[in-house]
Amino acid sequence: MTETQTALDRVTRVPGVRGALVIAAADGLVVAEQLMEDVDGQAVAALAGSLVLRLARTAESAGLGRPRFLHLRGDAGSVLAAPGADDLVLVAVVGPDANLGLARLELLEAAGRLA
Repeated sequence: MTETQTALDRVTRVPGVRGALVIAAADGLVVAEQLMEDVDGQAVAALAGSLVLRLARTAESAGLGRPRFLHLRGDAGSVLAAPGADDLVLVAVVGPDANLGLARLELLEAAGRLA
């Protein structure tokens, strides 16, 4: 099993996670995914890629350095993203009942292993 597949497996085992993706931040393209049927991976990848790039530029301009974790919360759930190496980003789509603390821990640890 590859590191990418291992990362997706770890994240999708968290209760309430509806899917996980590894994307290329520069263009928002999906590198790998494990999603429930009703999750639009391409839309999530485009959104997360755009957010990561824009937030990275803004945070660096403000002297904060590179962001390590993003959390976009909506009424029906959240999109979590953790930038990794080589422009890769690990993204999770979670429902409103998800264990966000555990999802965050798994994302950060798994994103650190992406290459």
